[in-house]
Amino acid sequence: MKVTVHRKAHFNAAHRLYNPGWSDEKNKDVFGKCSNPHYHGHNYELIIGVTGKIDPETGFVMDMKILKKIIEEQIEEKFDHKNLNVEVADFKNLNPTAENISVVIWNKLRGFIDAALELSVTLYETPRNYVTYRGE
Repeated sequence: MKVTVHRKAHFNAAHRLYNPGWSDEKNKDVFGKCSNPHYHGHNYELIIGVTGKIDPETGFVMDMKILKKIIEEQIEEKFDHKNLNVEVADFKNLNPTAENISVVIWNKLRGFIDAALELSVTLYETPRNYVTYRGE
């Protein structure tokens, strides 16, 4: 029997969606307002899911205090109130779309969570726009 536990978190960050190989006009056509050269921000909501068997000794899939600390140290402290394009090295050459941000978050967390457990990252950029990445 497998169970998924979830931990919610959030961070506020600015970004610009932009392909440097394209003209400003093409960037604006593809990314719209999100290509603003002066950046724009989001209040990102993050849901981390960890799936696995329940430990018979603890009754946990994963200790949520540990998961909370990992998320705080690896994601919130590094992304919160940052300009993702400028201040987060992962996006120096990677367009900080919600899709790419979710993959970066998954990669940052994967090494801190038991390999026997499945990991999923759901990232809300807005209440209506969100992505999920499961390492596939």
